[in-house]
Amino acid sequence: MSISMHAASVPVFTQMLGSLSALLRKAESHAEQRKLDADALLQARLFPDMFPLRRQVQIACDFARGVSARLAGVEVPSSPDTEKTFAELQALIDKTLGFIGGLSPAQFDQSEAREIVTRPGTPKERRFNGQAYLLSYGLPQFFFHVTTAYALLRHNGLELGKGDYMGKY
Repeated sequence: MSISMHAASVPVFTQMLGSLSALLRKAESHAEQRKLDADALLQARLFPDMFPLRRQVQIACDFARGVSARLAGVEVPSSPDTEKTFAELQALIDKTLGFIGGLSPAQFDQSEAREIVTRPGTPKERRFNGQAYLLSYGLPQFFFHVTTAYALLRHNGLELGKGDYMGKY
């Protein structure tokens, strides 16, 4: 039995975005309880050349929307990625969940063979079939940014464990 492209993508994004949302709620509470500047957490990095927490969340949402849209054969919704607060990041996650949740499994039919072109017309242009795009590029990128967000929060003193990372499944 094979797994559908929808089943291999949307439920995974949904679970992990739910986890990311819960992590951000814990981070906001952590900042309030310890009277920390929330922006200090939102701008946290492990090293100066990496993106801060807020950007990790934005990119995770960008990948969830972009991968799902491309596989479903619909236009990728644009997002200016201007969120600066916990509330704005939660709204972005909610918007992303609403978008991917509105895609039907039928829209993903035969997307494993659909040609996906990323960054068209640039030196970084890449071409994939849908299955390779999801499994070798989209999911690893998405998980990288969710994992990095988790690591940034853990590094900054939040008491988190694997269950927090995994979320509800």
